[in-house]
Amino acid sequence: MPATASRDIAVLKDAAELSSSEHVLAALRATRRRTLELIAHLSTNDMERVLSPIMSPLVWDLAHIAAYEDLWLVHRHAGLDLLRADLAELYDAFETPRQKRGEIELLDTAQARVYMEEVSERSAAAIEAHGVGEGFVHEMVVRHELQHTETMRQTMALAGLLPAGEPPQTPATTAEGWIEIPAGTFQMGAGAEVFAYDNERPRHTAHTGAFQIARHPVSKASWMSFSEGGGYERREWWSDEGWAWKEEYDITHHPDAATGDSQAPVCHVSWFEADAFARAHEARLPTETEWERAATWEQGTKGTNGADPTGNRGALAGIGQVWEWTASHLGGYPGFRAYPYREYSEVFFGPDYRVLRGGSWATHPRVATTTFRNWDLPQRRQIFAGLRLTKDG
Repeated sequence: MPATASRDIAVLKDAAELSSSEHVLAALRATRRRTLELIAHLSTNDMERVLSPIMSPLVWDLAHIAAYEDLWLVHRHAGLDLLRADLAELYDAFETPRQKRGEIELLDTAQARVYMEEVSERSAAAIEAHGVGEGFVHEMVVRHELQHTETMRQTMALAGLLPAGEPPQTPATTAEGWIEIPAGTFQMGAGAEVFAYDNERPRHTAHTGAFQIARHPVSKASWMSFSEGGGYERREWWSDEGWAWKEEYDITHHPDAATGDSQAPVCHVSWFEADAFARAHEARLPTETEWERAATWEQGTKGTNGADPTGNRGALAGIGQVWEWTASHLGGYPGFRAYPYREYSEVFFGPDYRVLRGGSWATHPRVATTTFRNWDLPQRRQIFAGLRLTKDG
């Protein structure tokens, strides 16, 4: 069975589930099954070698997932010693950055899997003995692992090692066109009644001017028309920084754009390319405020913390097929407070990172809420990212 078929990790329905030990244990176990399904077809060599210079060896991700769970659920929540204190720095994402992970001695695949099993047993015992409290850190650990399986898929995609059936090709099934959103205000960010990361809070009143936003993400066919029509040669369509990057690395369209269903959303697009495509079409990328307003437009009582399985949210269709670049830099909302640690998002605030919204085919619906904010550097193409166009109203 393809790993994408393992969707038995329920999307949270209400805050009560956060504090349910039974729910938390079920989510932890289902998430681990999903992780192990993902790598079941890989050889030990593929797990342990460097598949891409910008990504971690996959075996590092496995042990990192275990170390993170042990740190938060067993050590910090239950107050017990770490299972392997000697591994804490090695599997800390900031102490051991990606460029170093392929150069140092790591647990091998068998050792990493044993480590994961032992930590899972400790977590279950800690939950039985201490409960889950208000449940925030337990849900954070579940989503952390789900997010890492998407990162692992990025690594596997770079090396041509994705499981059979991935990625899916999902063409648009409704008419293209533009949605007109009038000027106005709305409540942006996550409410107090749902789980959310620190950068999704506090919920606040936000305003947009009138704008138009495309009903669907940009398709592969549209991208190839741009590429074949001089998109990577017309200097006037590129920012100075984007053009310098394109010239230095001899960038042209990603091979994925020319394969598969031509009406499926284009994927593996950098922010620089997305910005150039928008300029070529006398459009722009939406701000993340515009994106969230459109994604909740006329949503009524549907709420903002879950993914519609049809790929429709508010005025937008096709959400959840590719991450969608926005024009916004990552920063804190008014009144932001880092929680439970600065390194989750605050250290990335500033002009270097651009925000993506919506989720991709590899993002579990439990993670891909309407308020969730992803981010990456503008030159990155390993992420499953595309774009949706916007125009002033």
